[in-house]
Amino acid sequence: MMRLGVNIDHVATIRQARRAAEPDPVHAAVLAELGGADGITVHLRGDRRHIQDRDVEMLRQVVKTRLNLEMASTQEMIRIALTVKPDQVTLVPERREELTTEGGLDVVLNSTQLKPVVKTLQEAGIDVSMFVDPDLEQVKESHRIDARAVEINTAAYCDARDERSREAALRKVVDAARLGRKLGLAMHAGHGLMYANAGAVASVPEITELNIGHNIVARAALVGMERAVREMGEAIKAARH
Repeated sequence: MMRLGVNIDHVATIRQARRAAEPDPVHAAVLAELGGADGITVHLRGDRRHIQDRDVEMLRQVVKTRLNLEMASTQEMIRIALTVKPDQVTLVPERREELTTEGGLDVVLNSTQLKPVVKTLQEAGIDVSMFVDPDLEQVKESHRIDARAVEINTAAYCDARDERSREAALRKVVDAARLGRKLGLAMHAGHGLMYANAGAVASVPEITELNIGHNIVARAALVGMERAVREMGEAIKAARH
C-alpha cells in the first residue's frame, strides 16, 4: 500500500508573510485528512520561518492519521519531539540560509552523533526516519544506526532537465529503495514531487510512502486543500496500479 503524507509547511509560510493568524496549518491538516491524506508532515526549523511550536502542539492534538515531524538533530528539537511525541520524526539537515532543504542528511559522516538521537527518540515510542540522498552507503548506515525508515530525497529526479538524466536519477531511487527493503527498512520518498512526476516514484513497489508539500499547497491555493490532496492521491493510486 502507498501512503500519502502531506507537508503543510507552506500554509504556514503564507501566514508568516503577514504575521497573521491565517491560513491556519491546523485547519489545512484537517482538510488534507478529509481529502485522503494518510499523514501530516511539518518541518519545525530552528529559525521558525514557517511552522511554529504552537502549530506542532495543536497538530498533535488534532491529527487523526500520523504526525511526522521533520527536524534537525539539535538538543532543542529533540526536547520538543520528546514533549510533543509525534508518531514519527524524520531527521533532516538544516542550513539557515537555504530556501528549502537542499540535500540529504549525511548519515555516514554523522553516524556517531545520530545513533544516540535515534535511540533516545525510539525509546520514547517515536519512529525515526532518515532523509537521505539516493546513495547506497547512506541507506546502509541508516540501517546500522537502527533507524526504522529512510526517506529518499527525490530532488535530483525532480530537477532533471532531460529524459536521460531523469531516468538515471530514478534508477538511483529504485536501487536505494530495493536495498533499504532488503535491510528491513520502511522506504519513503519525497522532495520536489509534483502531480506531473510523482507517478514514476509511486510505482516503485519498495516505496510505501510519499511526502509531498509545495505542489499540493500551490494547487490548494487555487482549488482548496481537500480537492488538491484528493487529486494527488488519485494520481499516486493510478501509478501504483
